[in-house]
Amino acid sequence: MSLHPTLQPYADAWTHSIEAISELAQSLVDGEWNRRTPCPGWSVRDIVSHVIGLDCEMLGDPRPIHSLPSDLFHVATEHQRYMEMQVDVRRHHTAPEMTAELEYTVIRRNRQLRNESREPGTLVRGPLGTEITLEQAYRTRAFDVWVHEQDLRTALGRPGNLDSPGAYVVRDVLLGALPKVVAKDAQAPRSSAIVFDVHGPVEFLRTIRVDIQGRGTLETAPALGPAATLTLDWETYVHLACGRVTADAVTDRVKTEGDQDLAAAILRHFAVTP
Repeated sequence: MSLHPTLQPYADAWTHSIEAISELAQSLVDGEWNRRTPCPGWSVRDIVSHVIGLDCEMLGDPRPIHSLPSDLFHVATEHQRYMEMQVDVRRHHTAPEMTAELEYTVIRRNRQLRNESREPGTLVRGPLGTEITLEQAYRTRAFDVWVHEQDLRTALGRPGNLDSPGAYVVRDVLLGALPKVVAKDAQAPRSSAIVFDVHGPVEFLRTIRVDIQGRGTLETAPALGPAATLTLDWETYVHLACGRVTADAVTDRVKTEGDQDLAAAILRHFAVTP
């Protein structure tokens, strides 16, 4: 294995989640392919198409030349249009075609991982023609496939893997976005601290401190006398941060203490995925 040690955890997380997705896809009956998922506008089939498409892009395959229908209500931004292309082009594929393409794509990606010798800082193609580092690309794929594995599990009523390797990649990515959510988006008071107490399969206690300039930083040390404390379970945290549910829909699963207006503002801005 020539994979750089920095990339290995992301490759392991991707592998674990993609194998779970493949297993779920192989077991689907006809009606389940069109079942709605928590991912806005996407069915089970669409999620599988998205996973295939994005891994094909990691392989360097050309993007499909395809015109999107004008009536896709969930497509409003250029980023969403970009992501929808790989999905819509597969909307009329049969179940055997879908599972065969997924299996073939996974085989090709596993071969790519075995032969990967590039450094983590190597620039590669990202969404919308951007350039990102190889490490960012690997981290994003690990994040993406775990979140979509959970979308499929929710839609199909087959819970599991909430604490698999991908869950910890997702935790770290979401925590990295939290200072902006609290300090900039929710406009938390300067010189304040907000505590997040998350329990369940993945547990953590984190503090966002907002300095006198209004900048937020993530800390592991608990705060004395925080402006607000939010206590919730890991699955609800993920659903909120990934835009799968609104704060109003999970009020019974989120406990807030301290400044209620601030807590409400944080929850309103909690979704960080595009």
